Amino acid sequence: MLFLDANSWFSTHGELNRQIELLEKQKENLQLEITKDRENIKKFSSMEELEKFARERYFMKKENEEIYIIEYADSLKIKNE
Repeated sequence: MLFLDANSWFSTHGELNRQIELLEKQKENLQLEITKDRENIKKFSSMEELEKFARERYFMKKENEEIYIIEYADSLKIKNE
Protein backbone atom coordinates (compact mmCIF):
# COMPACT_ATOMS: atom_id res chain seq x y z
CA MET A 1 0.00 0.00 0.00
CA LEU A 2 1.35 3.44 -0.93
CA PHE A 3 0.26 6.81 0.38
CA LEU A 4 0.97 10.00 -1.54
CA ASP A 5 0.60 13.31 0.23
CA ALA A 6 2.50 16.58 0.60
CA ASN A 7 5.08 14.92 2.82
CA SER A 8 5.72 11.86 0.68
CA TRP A 9 9.24 10.69 0.05
CA PHE A 10 9.05 11.45 -3.70
CA SER A 11 7.93 15.06 -3.37
CA THR A 12 10.39 15.82 -0.56
CA HIS A 13 13.25 14.17 -2.43
CA GLY A 14 12.44 16.04 -5.65
CA GLU A 15 12.35 19.40 -3.86
CA LEU A 16 15.66 18.70 -2.17
CA ASN A 17 17.24 17.76 -5.52
CA ARG A 18 16.07 21.08 -7.01
CA GLN A 19 17.57 22.95 -4.06
CA ILE A 20 20.87 21.08 -4.49
CA GLU A 21 21.00 22.00 -8.19
CA LEU A 22 20.32 25.65 -7.39
CA LEU A 23 23.01 25.72 -4.70
CA GLU A 24 25.54 24.10 -7.03
CA LYS A 25 24.85 26.75 -9.69
CA GLN A 26 25.31 29.47 -7.07
CA LYS A 27 28.56 27.82 -5.99
CA GLU A 28 29.88 27.90 -9.57
CA ASN A 29 28.96 31.57 -9.95
CA LEU A 30 30.62 32.47 -6.67
CA GLN A 31 33.76 30.55 -7.62
CA LEU A 32 33.95 32.55 -10.85
CA GLU A 33 33.61 35.79 -8.89
CA ILE A 34 36.36 34.67 -6.51
CA THR A 35 38.64 33.99 -9.49
CA LYS A 36 37.92 37.45 -10.93
CA ASP A 37 38.56 39.08 -7.55
CA ARG A 38 41.89 37.27 -7.18
CA GLU A 39 42.93 38.53 -10.62
CA ASN A 40 41.96 42.07 -9.61
CA ILE A 41 43.98 41.81 -6.40
CA LYS A 42 47.04 40.76 -8.39
CA LYS A 43 46.45 43.59 -10.85
CA PHE A 44 46.20 46.17 -8.06
CA SER A 45 49.66 45.41 -6.74
CA SER A 46 50.83 48.67 -8.32
CA MET A 47 49.50 52.00 -7.08
CA GLU A 48 48.85 53.19 -10.65
CA GLU A 49 46.41 50.37 -11.32
CA LEU A 50 44.68 50.86 -7.96
CA GLU A 51 44.34 54.59 -8.61
CA LYS A 52 42.95 53.96 -12.10
CA PHE A 53 40.35 51.56 -10.70
CA ALA A 54 39.29 54.01 -7.97
CA ARG A 55 38.96 56.85 -10.47
CA GLU A 56 36.93 54.86 -13.00
CA ARG A 57 34.71 52.92 -10.63
CA TYR A 58 34.16 55.28 -7.71
CA PHE A 59 34.87 58.65 -9.38
CA MET A 60 37.60 59.46 -6.87
CA LYS A 61 39.93 62.36 -7.56
CA LYS A 62 43.12 64.00 -6.42
CA GLU A 63 43.21 67.33 -4.62
CA ASN A 64 42.79 70.39 -6.85
CA GLU A 65 41.28 68.23 -9.57
CA GLU A 66 37.82 68.37 -11.15
CA ILE A 67 35.90 65.43 -12.58
CA TYR A 68 33.22 65.81 -15.21
CA ILE A 69 30.81 62.94 -15.81
CA ILE A 70 29.26 63.00 -19.25
CA GLU A 71 26.08 61.00 -19.69
CA TYR A 72 24.57 60.42 -23.08
CA ALA A 73 20.82 60.47 -23.66
CA ASP A 74 20.77 56.84 -24.84
CA SER A 75 22.48 55.67 -21.62
CA LEU A 76 19.85 57.25 -19.37
CA LYS A 77 16.69 55.39 -18.47
CA ILE A 78 13.93 57.81 -19.31
CA LYS A 79 10.31 56.84 -19.01
CA ASN A 80 8.23 57.83 -21.99
CA GLU A 81 4.88 58.82 -20.60
